[in-house]
Amino acid sequence: NFILLDKNVGKRKAQIVAIRRSSGDLVLNVDSDTTLASDVVAKLARKMRDPAVGAAMGQLAASNRSDTWLTRLIDMEYWLACNEERAAQARFGAVMCCCGPCAMYRRSALVLLLDQYETQLFRGKPSDFGEDRHLTILMLKAGLRTEYVPDAIAATIVPDRLGPYLRQQLRWARSTFRDTLLALHLLPSLDRYLTLDVIGQNLGPLLLALSVLAGLAQLALTATVPWSAVLMITSMTIIRCSVAAFRARQLRFLGFSLHTFINVFLLLPLKAYALCTLS
Repeated sequence: NFILLDKNVGKRKAQIVAIRRSSGDLVLNVDSDTTLASDVVAKLARKMRDPAVGAAMGQLAASNRSDTWLTRLIDMEYWLACNEERAAQARFGAVMCCCGPCAMYRRSALVLLLDQYETQLFRGKPSDFGEDRHLTILMLKAGLRTEYVPDAIAATIVPDRLGPYLRQQLRWARSTFRDTLLALHLLPSLDRYLTLDVIGQNLGPLLLALSVLAGLAQLALTATVPWSAVLMITSMTIIRCSVAAFRARQLRFLGFSLHTFINVFLLLPLKAYALCTLS
Protein backbone atom coordinates (compact mmCIF):
# COMPACT_ATOMS: atom_id res chain seq x y z
CA ASN A 1 0.00 0.00 0.00
CA PHE A 2 1.30 3.44 -0.94
CA ILE A 3 0.38 6.24 1.46
CA LEU A 4 0.31 9.66 -0.20
CA LEU A 5 0.31 12.56 2.25
CA ASP A 6 -1.10 15.99 1.38
CA LYS A 7 2.28 17.67 1.89
CA ASN A 8 5.86 16.92 2.88
CA VAL A 9 5.64 16.47 6.65
CA GLY A 10 9.17 15.15 7.10
CA LYS A 11 10.58 11.69 7.62
CA ARG A 12 9.51 11.25 11.25
CA LYS A 13 5.80 12.01 10.74
CA ALA A 14 5.71 9.97 7.53
CA GLN A 15 7.21 7.00 9.40
CA ILE A 16 4.61 7.34 12.15
CA VAL A 17 1.71 7.38 9.68
CA ALA A 18 3.02 4.23 7.99
CA ILE A 19 3.73 2.37 11.23
CA ARG A 20 0.26 3.11 12.61
CA ARG A 21 -1.33 1.70 9.45
CA SER A 22 0.91 -1.38 9.36
CA SER A 23 -0.03 -4.83 10.64
CA GLY A 24 3.07 -7.03 10.36
CA ASP A 25 5.23 -8.18 13.28
CA LEU A 26 8.29 -6.44 11.83
CA VAL A 27 8.76 -3.05 10.18
CA LEU A 28 11.60 -2.44 7.72
CA ASN A 29 12.79 1.13 7.26
CA VAL A 30 14.56 1.80 3.95
CA ASP A 31 15.63 5.20 2.63
CA SER A 32 14.47 6.10 -0.87
CA ASP A 33 18.03 6.17 -2.26
CA THR A 34 18.89 2.69 -0.96
CA THR A 35 19.03 -0.67 -2.74
CA LEU A 36 18.82 -3.86 -0.66
CA ALA A 37 20.50 -7.17 -1.43
CA SER A 38 17.94 -9.89 -2.11
CA ASP A 39 18.52 -11.66 1.23
CA VAL A 40 18.46 -8.61 3.53
CA VAL A 41 14.90 -9.08 4.82
CA ALA A 42 15.48 -12.76 5.61
CA LYS A 43 18.75 -12.08 7.45
CA LEU A 44 17.38 -9.23 9.53
CA ALA A 45 14.20 -11.18 10.34
CA ARG A 46 16.33 -14.12 11.51
CA LYS A 47 18.04 -11.83 14.04
CA MET A 48 14.62 -10.54 15.17
CA ARG A 49 13.45 -14.06 16.14
CA ASP A 50 14.85 -13.30 19.59
CA PRO A 51 12.01 -11.43 21.37
CA ALA A 52 14.60 -9.43 23.34
CA VAL A 53 15.77 -7.73 20.12
CA GLY A 54 13.89 -4.52 19.31
CA ALA A 55 15.86 -3.41 16.25
CA ALA A 56 18.54 -4.64 13.86
CA MET A 57 20.48 -2.87 11.12
CA GLY A 58 22.40 -4.11 8.10
CA GLN A 59 25.78 -3.14 6.70
CA LEU A 60 25.89 0.01 4.58
CA ALA A 61 27.90 0.58 1.43
CA ALA A 62 28.04 3.44 -1.08
CA SER A 63 26.27 2.48 -4.29
CA ASN A 64 28.03 5.36 -6.10
CA ARG A 65 31.44 4.52 -4.62
CA SER A 66 33.34 4.89 -7.90
CA ASP A 67 31.96 8.35 -8.76
CA THR A 68 34.50 10.65 -7.03
CA TRP A 69 37.38 10.60 -4.57
CA LEU A 70 34.92 11.69 -1.86
CA THR A 71 32.45 8.83 -2.47
CA ARG A 72 35.35 6.37 -2.22
CA LEU A 73 36.34 7.82 1.16
CA ILE A 74 32.73 7.80 2.40
CA ASP A 75 32.34 4.15 1.38
CA MET A 76 35.35 3.28 3.52
CA GLU A 77 34.00 5.50 6.31
CA TYR A 78 30.72 3.50 6.23
CA TRP A 79 32.62 0.21 6.36
CA LEU A 80 34.54 1.37 9.41
CA ALA A 81 31.42 2.75 11.12
CA CYS A 82 29.59 -0.55 10.59
CA ASN A 83 32.35 -3.11 11.11
CA GLU A 84 34.20 -1.37 13.92
CA GLU A 85 31.77 0.86 15.81
CA ARG A 86 28.42 -0.93 15.28
CA ALA A 87 29.97 -4.39 15.40
CA ALA A 88 31.64 -3.62 18.74
CA GLN A 89 28.43 -2.18 20.21
CA ALA A 90 26.45 -5.19 18.96
CA ARG A 91 28.62 -7.53 21.07
CA PHE A 92 26.84 -5.96 24.04
CA GLY A 93 23.41 -5.81 22.37
CA ALA A 94 23.38 -2.02 22.23
CA VAL A 95 23.99 -0.56 18.79
CA MET A 96 23.55 3.13 19.55
CA CYS A 97 22.17 4.11 16.12
CA CYS A 98 20.37 1.76 13.73
CA CYS A 99 20.90 3.64 10.48
CA GLY A 100 17.94 4.74 8.36
CA PRO A 101 18.94 3.17 5.02
CA CYS A 102 18.38 -0.33 6.41
CA ALA A 103 16.86 -0.93 9.86
CA MET A 104 14.24 -3.42 11.02
CA TYR A 105 12.10 -2.82 14.11
CA ARG A 106 9.72 -4.89 16.21
CA ARG A 107 6.32 -3.36 15.56
CA SER A 108 4.87 -4.14 19.00
CA ALA A 109 7.65 -2.06 20.58
CA LEU A 110 7.40 0.69 17.98
CA VAL A 111 3.70 1.23 18.65
CA LEU A 112 4.39 1.76 22.36
CA LEU A 113 7.15 4.27 21.61
CA LEU A 114 5.50 6.30 18.86
CA ASP A 115 4.13 9.04 21.13
CA GLN A 116 7.58 9.63 22.64
CA TYR A 117 9.13 9.53 19.19
CA GLU A 118 6.64 12.01 17.74
CA THR A 119 6.88 14.53 20.56
CA GLN A 120 10.67 14.69 21.03
CA LEU A 121 11.69 18.14 22.23
CA PHE A 122 15.06 19.77 22.72
CA ARG A 123 15.10 22.91 24.86
CA GLY A 124 11.35 23.16 24.39
CA LYS A 125 11.41 22.96 20.59
CA PRO A 126 10.31 20.02 18.41
CA SER A 127 13.23 17.99 17.05
CA ASP A 128 13.19 17.64 13.27
CA PHE A 129 16.32 15.55 12.58
CA GLY A 130 18.25 12.60 13.99
CA GLU A 131 15.27 10.24 13.71
CA ASP A 132 17.32 7.04 13.44
CA ARG A 133 19.47 7.62 16.51
CA HIS A 134 16.53 8.79 18.61
CA LEU A 135 14.37 5.79 17.72
CA THR A 136 17.27 3.47 18.59
CA ILE A 137 17.76 5.15 21.96
CA LEU A 138 14.03 4.74 22.69
CA MET A 139 14.34 1.01 21.96
CA LEU A 140 17.22 0.74 24.41
CA LYS A 141 15.27 2.75 27.00
CA ALA A 142 12.46 0.20 26.65
CA GLY A 143 14.90 -2.54 27.69
CA LEU A 144 15.29 -4.10 24.22
CA ARG A 145 18.49 -5.07 22.44
CA THR A 146 19.64 -3.43 19.21
CA GLU A 147 21.77 -5.52 16.85
CA TYR A 148 23.98 -5.36 13.76
CA VAL A 149 23.84 -7.94 10.94
CA PRO A 150 27.05 -7.57 8.87
CA ASP A 151 25.98 -9.79 5.97
CA ALA A 152 22.71 -7.90 5.33
CA ILE A 153 24.06 -5.49 2.72
CA ALA A 154 22.35 -2.22 1.76
CA ALA A 155 23.84 0.13 -0.85
CA THR A 156 22.93 3.79 -0.52
CA ILE A 157 23.78 6.93 -2.48
CA VAL A 158 26.28 9.16 -0.64
CA PRO A 159 27.20 12.82 -1.24
CA ASP A 160 29.69 13.28 -4.07
CA ARG A 161 30.62 16.88 -3.20
CA LEU A 162 31.99 18.43 -0.03
CA GLY A 163 29.11 20.91 0.50
CA PRO A 164 26.30 18.32 0.79
CA TYR A 165 28.63 16.01 2.75
CA LEU A 166 29.39 18.68 5.34
CA ARG A 167 25.70 19.60 5.69
CA GLN A 168 24.91 15.93 6.29
CA GLN A 169 27.71 15.67 8.86
CA LEU A 170 26.42 18.78 10.66
CA ARG A 171 22.96 17.21 11.05
CA TRP A 172 24.48 13.97 12.26
CA ALA A 173 26.79 15.72 14.73
CA ARG A 174 23.92 17.66 16.29
CA SER A 175 21.87 14.45 16.51
CA THR A 176 24.76 12.59 18.14
CA PHE A 177 25.28 15.27 20.80
CA ARG A 178 21.55 15.66 21.50
CA ASP A 179 20.81 11.96 21.88
CA THR A 180 23.98 11.35 23.85
CA LEU A 181 22.51 13.67 26.48
CA LEU A 182 19.29 11.64 26.32
CA ALA A 183 21.20 8.37 26.63
CA LEU A 184 23.43 9.30 29.58
CA HIS A 185 21.05 7.89 32.19
CA LEU A 186 20.85 4.68 30.14
CA LEU A 187 24.55 3.93 30.37
CA PRO A 188 24.59 2.46 33.93
CA SER A 189 22.15 -0.23 32.75
CA LEU A 190 24.36 -1.16 29.77
CA ASP A 191 27.78 -2.80 29.65
CA ARG A 192 30.60 -0.52 30.84
CA TYR A 193 32.14 -0.67 27.37
CA LEU A 194 29.24 1.44 26.09
CA THR A 195 30.10 4.21 28.57
CA LEU A 196 33.69 4.20 27.31
CA ASP A 197 32.43 4.15 23.72
CA VAL A 198 30.07 7.11 24.18
CA ILE A 199 32.73 9.15 25.99
CA GLY A 200 35.28 8.37 23.28
CA GLN A 201 32.94 9.27 20.42
CA ASN A 202 31.94 12.60 21.90
CA LEU A 203 35.00 13.80 23.82
CA GLY A 204 37.62 12.29 21.51
CA PRO A 205 37.00 14.64 18.55
CA LEU A 206 36.80 17.66 20.86
CA LEU A 207 40.11 16.79 22.54
CA LEU A 208 41.67 16.27 19.11
CA ALA A 209 40.35 19.69 18.08
CA LEU A 210 42.00 21.26 21.15
CA SER A 211 45.29 19.55 20.24
CA VAL A 212 45.09 20.95 16.70
CA LEU A 213 44.32 24.44 18.03
CA ALA A 214 47.23 24.23 20.46
CA GLY A 215 49.51 23.18 17.61
CA LEU A 216 48.36 26.05 15.41
CA ALA A 217 48.85 28.48 18.29
CA GLN A 218 52.39 27.17 18.80
CA LEU A 219 53.09 27.63 15.08
CA ALA A 220 51.69 31.19 15.10
CA LEU A 221 53.32 32.36 18.33
CA THR A 222 56.71 30.64 18.23
CA ALA A 223 57.13 29.88 14.51
CA THR A 224 57.97 26.27 15.43
CA VAL A 225 56.20 23.23 13.99
CA PRO A 226 54.38 21.13 16.66
CA TRP A 227 56.07 17.93 15.51
CA SER A 228 54.85 15.88 18.49
CA ALA A 229 51.19 16.53 17.60
CA VAL A 230 51.84 15.95 13.89
CA LEU A 231 53.61 12.65 14.56
CA MET A 232 50.91 11.49 16.98
CA ILE A 233 48.08 12.17 14.50
CA THR A 234 50.08 10.58 11.67
CA SER A 235 50.80 7.48 13.76
CA MET A 236 47.14 7.11 14.76
CA THR A 237 46.11 7.42 11.10
CA ILE A 238 48.62 4.83 9.87
CA ILE A 239 47.68 2.34 12.58
CA ARG A 240 43.94 2.70 12.02
CA CYS A 241 44.14 2.42 8.24
CA SER A 242 46.54 -0.53 8.40
CA VAL A 243 44.28 -2.43 10.77
CA ALA A 244 41.26 -1.69 8.55
CA ALA A 245 43.15 -2.85 5.43
CA PHE A 246 44.12 -6.07 7.22
CA ARG A 247 40.62 -6.78 8.54
CA ALA A 248 38.88 -5.98 5.25
CA ARG A 249 41.62 -7.68 3.20
CA GLN A 250 41.59 -4.60 0.94
CA LEU A 251 44.60 -2.37 0.40
CA ARG A 252 42.31 0.53 -0.59
CA PHE A 253 41.79 1.26 3.11
CA LEU A 254 45.34 2.62 3.27
CA GLY A 255 43.95 5.46 1.16
CA PHE A 256 41.53 6.33 3.95
CA SER A 257 44.44 8.22 5.50
CA LEU A 258 43.37 11.11 3.21
CA HIS A 259 40.22 11.39 5.31
CA THR A 260 42.38 12.63 8.20
CA PHE A 261 42.78 16.00 6.43
CA ILE A 262 38.99 16.30 6.06
CA ASN A 263 38.54 15.28 9.67
CA VAL A 264 41.10 17.66 11.16
CA PHE A 265 40.44 20.75 9.04
CA LEU A 266 36.71 20.43 8.26
CA LEU A 267 34.87 17.92 10.48
CA LEU A 268 36.42 18.93 13.79
CA PRO A 269 35.45 22.62 13.42
CA LEU A 270 32.04 21.50 12.16
CA LYS A 271 31.49 19.32 15.26
CA ALA A 272 32.49 22.19 17.53
CA TYR A 273 29.99 24.40 15.68
CA ALA A 274 27.33 21.68 16.01
CA LEU A 275 27.88 21.53 19.77
CA CYS A 276 27.44 25.30 20.04
CA THR A 277 24.25 25.32 17.93
CA LEU A 278 22.30 22.31 19.22
CA SER A 279 19.08 24.32 19.27
